[in-house]
Amino acid sequence: MRKGATMDTEWMAEGKCRDLSPEVFFPSDGVGVQVAQRICAECPVADACLQYALDERVDHGVWGGKSERERRRILRRRRLGRHVTAGV
Repeated sequence: MRKGATMDTEWMAEGKCRDLSPEVFFPSDGVGVQVAQRICAECPVADACLQYALDERVDHGVWGGKSERERRRILRRRRLGRHVTAGV
């Protein structure tokens, strides 16, 4: 996020996670990740949630239906894509 920018978090009030224990979205195993991802799959704000986690570089938990590993891959692909474009 840019310095001084305001963070838009109004979408959080619409998330399917709002009434669930945070522990569901910070699982300790792969089965827990799948449970969280199933909840996110039906969430109306999953895209905004994922974008928030990517923008803020959130390292832990399931956000927008993506695990920590999946978010790292997304960020890596974006970074590589920018470098390729910048070199053209």
